[in-house]
Amino acid sequence: MHLKKINVLGFDVDIINFHDALELTIQRLQENKNTHIVTINPEIIIAGNKDLQLRTILKSADLTIPDGVGVMLALKLSGIKNAPRIPGVDFAFNLLKESVKFNYPIALIGAKDEILDKTCKNLKLKIPDLNIAYCHNGFFDTNEEKIIQKEIVKTSPKILLVAMGGKKQEMFIKNIKDKIEGCVFIGVGGSFDVWSGYIKRAPIIFQKLGLEWLYRVVSQPSRFKRIFPTLPMFLIKVIISNMLKESSGIN
Repeated sequence: MHLKKINVLGFDVDIINFHDALELTIQRLQENKNTHIVTINPEIIIAGNKDLQLRTILKSADLTIPDGVGVMLALKLSGIKNAPRIPGVDFAFNLLKESVKFNYPIALIGAKDEILDKTCKNLKLKIPDLNIAYCHNGFFDTNEEKIIQKEIVKTSPKILLVAMGGKKQEMFIKNIKDKIEGCVFIGVGGSFDVWSGYIKRAPIIFQKLGLEWLYRVVSQPSRFKRIFPTLPMFLIKVIISNMLKESSGIN
């Protein structure tokens, strides 16, 4: 499948719909290919432009799907009017549902023990035949990480979801992906918080309008500092970048 890519502040974003992204991922699994999927948003783009190590990891991803509403706005500003948004939490959940058809073993890394335990229980309730082969919280040092990696490798997971946020989860994936064959690796941020019920998902109307971020800010005011001024600054950078491309004749 040939994917159209749009560059957003130095990062190529794949223009693909939810169904095709899921189908492509399953196809790569059946072909025993490793697949690192990045669910990209303004925060990680801004962070990646400040951190060479993170930038290198993000740029090496096999599939980069537009998650945050800020990325959708950036795509519109870049001339892509109807780019489909693929929320990472929904994509990962649907991938888990698909995994049951093939009895793929799953590994979950991240969050606190109580949140992780509840995540596993809720996922098993919603996807009864889900094969959770390994899980571990997201709090460990470098030495412990090496032990965890060995334990994960022994279970030969086909899907590894890492919920540690930002650079930490992408670094974890980088350090283990060459040790496993035919696996999908996805950094899923706060998805375990949602699946555990610790954080409520935004109402459907907010999801459809791409305003989940607004709902989260209202319900969790502490997130305000995290989103602002990152989102406005991100969009300003996109506008300036597009203007520079136009003035230099770059498509």
